[in-house]
Amino acid sequence: MITKTFDTDIRHHRVPTSLGELAVAEVGSSGPCLVMLHGGGPGASGLANYHQNLPALARHFRILLPDQPGFGGSYRPTQDDLDYRSITEITMDALFQALDALGVGTFHLLGNSLGGAAAIAMAQTQRERVTGLVLMAPGGGWLPFGPTPTEGQKEMFRYFNGGGPSEKKMAAFIRAMVFDHKQFGAEVVRERYEASLDPSHIEFYHRYNAAFAARDGMDPLWKNLHKIKAPTLLLWGRDDRTITLDGAQIMLKQIPDVRLHVFGRCGHWVQLERRQQFERLVVDFLRELA
Repeated sequence: MITKTFDTDIRHHRVPTSLGELAVAEVGSSGPCLVMLHGGGPGASGLANYHQNLPALARHFRILLPDQPGFGGSYRPTQDDLDYRSITEITMDALFQALDALGVGTFHLLGNSLGGAAAIAMAQTQRERVTGLVLMAPGGGWLPFGPTPTEGQKEMFRYFNGGGPSEKKMAAFIRAMVFDHKQFGAEVVRERYEASLDPSHIEFYHRYNAAFAARDGMDPLWKNLHKIKAPTLLLWGRDDRTITLDGAQIMLKQIPDVRLHVFGRCGHWVQLERRQQFERLVVDFLRELA
């Protein structure tokens, strides 16, 4: 199926894996492959998180936007799945299978937050396949100096608890994700709220939060940051209240080929809050590697 947004043709795939089907959107047809992994907030998906960046990036790359397991149109991991493996391990396995099925060999990889954790794990595991790595406040590779859970993580946990999701809760969640919530009005809040209401996503999210707590948070990917072979660009909002900038120090010390760009007056959603700068930095960095 092909849809169009922002004058960009989007091809939709249903990709079978041994775990379940993944929904993958594809944009662009020429240039290196760039796989973009979304974060783990309620209502997140590949297109929802990155659609505004596609016109600029699709001129340079073949872009694949998977919905990670549990999100968007992809399958929902069961309780047994989450008891046996972490969400990062599950996601990595499913994504590599999906990329194999789509005939993708080597690729650039970009990930934010939960998707950043999957990106780190993939770059540590099949090191030769990941040719360039962009990490936006990634989970797992970060060791905060302050208390956890952070403000943003608390809002994420609260969203489906208590009385369940609401537009008021979604507005509070977005306020914790960004520096200036006035950029994101009632329409954005409503769209993201409506995207969070799928019953199977809500059921998954309760399992996911419980598994996250039982494992004491994300996988400790920071222990193997030195295994990342791909040149790596870190993008971080100085004012991120979800995965805070102070925790980036270990990544700067341990990833062999790394650089960092910090955005002032910016929170957790760099691709939205600093859209044009984000796009320019990603294009320039990855094109240098060609």
